[in-house]
Amino acid sequence: MKKVHVISIVAIVVIIDQVLKYYVKTTFPLNTSHQVMGDWFQLYFVENPGMAYGWKFGGNWGKMALTIFRMGAVVFGVWYLGSIIKRGYHKGFIFCASLIFAGALGNLIDSCFYGLIFDKGMVFNPSNHDYGYYEGLAALANHGYASFLHGNVVDMLYFPIIKGHFPSWIPLWGGEDFEFFRPIFNIADAAISGGVISILVFQKRFFEYRNKNIKNQTVETGALVDDTTQIS
Repeated sequence: MKKVHVISIVAIVVIIDQVLKYYVKTTFPLNTSHQVMGDWFQLYFVENPGMAYGWKFGGNWGKMALTIFRMGAVVFGVWYLGSIIKRGYHKGFIFCASLIFAGALGNLIDSCFYGLIFDKGMVFNPSNHDYGYYEGLAALANHGYASFLHGNVVDMLYFPIIKGHFPSWIPLWGGEDFEFFRPIFNIADAAISGGVISILVFQKRFFEYRNKNIKNQTVETGALVDDTTQIS
């Protein structure tokens, strides 16, 4: 796989991710939903100040640390993608790595810039150690709701496929509601998860291909070296 293919994959994922995020943030009030396919697939607008699938990470300092980590991951990803292309890894593995990189880049854009370019967003309240909600629709603005590195990630994909109650006889959760699939996520999260899961599922095929390439290169370049061989 060539670099132009990787750039195309990353660009497509990031563009789709950002277009959908912009549409949802400027069209939906926070914590509202729109049914796409019945009850089981909805666009449900939430803002995520933490990690993927709504997991939070320790207030403003935690958020800054998380954003810096994402920046480091993206910088490393640029180097790593170039390395595996150059070394001839399996096309499927490079595709999966491209998805993971694109997902990390998509969420990094939110964290770095959304606080600067949108007038409304969830802001951390030190008094109750949590993020406060806002009313109305967000819009692009010269002065944003937060500083650089403190923007919130926009999530919207919601698949409550199965809803019900745990039977009363089940320990701990008896009588409580359950829902599958509860987390709300975005295209970037889906790209990261899809890439990681695919690598785990197909790792044998990916790395067998890599090992065969190394062996073939060794055979093709192999030469007998003895006392009569001149090495220059």
